[in-house]
Amino acid sequence: MPARPILLFLALTGLLAVAACKPVPENPYPGAENFGPQLLEKLRGECESRGGDFSSGGEGHGLVCHRTPPDAGKSCARQSDCTTECLARSRTCAPVEPLFGCNEVLTAEGVPVTLCID
Repeated sequence: MPARPILLFLALTGLLAVAACKPVPENPYPGAENFGPQLLEKLRGECESRGGDFSSGGEGHGLVCHRTPPDAGKSCARQSDCTTECLARSRTCAPVEPLFGCNEVLTAEGVPVTLCID
């Protein structure tokens, strides 16, 4: 076997070993690597002061302030009956804001449509 492939293999193995030893920083806010800790704590504090839960959500798992709307679970016939969305199947106001995923909701006219939020 030629020496060149063996040397390449050994060099790559050594690089992988060094990379494996590098400590991984613990991030309490996955998906927010571009934000400074002070900004994240400020956003978390503002969210929690409004009764929310600052955590990841949506398909991209970005940080979001999840809140329970004041009219969650209330009966509704159209979107204007709710502060957020009127769910078509249950005819109740959404239990959480933002409402991620694809959900059947009622429009302002009471017509069911599919609303998708990533």
